[in-house]
Amino acid sequence: MSKAFTKEDDSEDEEPEIPQPTGSPCITREGFKKLQTEFDQLWRVERPRITTEVMWAAAQGDRSENAEYIYGKRRLREIDRRVRFLKKRMESVTVIDPAPEQAGKVFFGATVEVEDDDGKRSTYRLIGSDEIDLKRGWISIESPIGRALLGKSVGDEAFVQRPKGETVLTIRTIGY
Repeated sequence: MSKAFTKEDDSEDEEPEIPQPTGSPCITREGFKKLQTEFDQLWRVERPRITTEVMWAAAQGDRSENAEYIYGKRRLREIDRRVRFLKKRMESVTVIDPAPEQAGKVFFGATVEVEDDDGKRSTYRLIGSDEIDLKRGWISIESPIGRALLGKSVGDEAFVQRPKGETVLTIRTIGY
C-alpha cells in the first residue's frame, strides 16, 4: 500500500493508559460523596448530553472535517476515562469515620492547629490523597507534616523536615 494512504499518527485512535488510583486508600465520608457526585454528574448528565451532540454532529455529513464531531468524540473519551478512574477509586477506598476513642490524639480526619518555631499558627486537616486542598489547609496523612503529626497529643512537638531545614511544630488544638 502506498504511504499516502497510511496514517502517520495513530495517537488519536489509541486509548491512553488510565491512571491507576494512587495515594492513601482512606477517605472521609464527605470526600467519598464528592467522588460519587462527580461520577453521577459525568455518567447521568454530561455523557448523555455529549453523546446526543456527537450523534447530531455525525448526521451533518463528512466526519473528518466536522469539528463538533471530532471534539465531541474526544470529550466522550475524556469522560469515559474519568468515569473508569472514579469507579475504580470508589471501589478501592475505605471510608473512615472518626471514632470517639481518637479524641485527644491526631488521627485520620483530625483538624489540628499547630505553632511553628517562629510562633506562626497554622491549621491542618489530615485527610486522604483524594481530598487535598492546600488553600483550606487540607493535607494528606502521607505528607511530611501529616506523618509527623499522626498519633500526637495537644502539647506534643512534631519534627518536620522542610526544604529550608527542620522545624518543630507544637500541637495547640485537635478537633474532629
